[in-house]
Amino acid sequence: MSSKGKASKFVSAAALVAAFVPGVSLALPKEGAEAPNARVEDADGRALQMSSLKGKPILIVYEDKDSAAQNQPLKDDLSKLGQGDKYKQKIALAAVADVSGYDWWPAKGFVKDAIREESKKQKTTIYCDWDGSFGKAYGVRKGVSNVILVGKDGRVLFAGSGALGVADRKKLIELLGAQVEG
Repeated sequence: MSSKGKASKFVSAAALVAAFVPGVSLALPKEGAEAPNARVEDADGRALQMSSLKGKPILIVYEDKDSAAQNQPLKDDLSKLGQGDKYKQKIALAAVADVSGYDWWPAKGFVKDAIREESKKQKTTIYCDWDGSFGKAYGVRKGVSNVILVGKDGRVLFAGSGALGVADRKKLIELLGAQVEG
């Protein structure tokens, strides 16, 4: 068998295993699905369990250092919304950094310092996914910006990866508005 044939069989086998092994995800959660109850920590080790936010809409933005600017137009739109108290108090923002490649000493200490600084600069808590478990639970795509909106009822209302286009940004803002108003 050629190496190309072996590689093809390996990829097929990996996809089959992923489809049947619990906890392995190939894609973002579908709209309407129950959101996973994943856990992350801030740079000081304070944990955030997603289930603790139920009853509030949760906007999850999951990125690594290379994809942080990918959805800047969306972040600009969200920043405008967040200028008033109406949205700040009614929406839980979970900004999650994929730092799984830095979970070793001394890199982890440097990353924690950088996350603390960025949190101050952005005026929001940035959570760390040190072991990749949060990303796996939500089926995020590595290397791109992932945006997920979870409704007050704990169900996924929106999930997108990569640079969101104008239509997706508009849809997300409308869904956020409906959650805040409703």
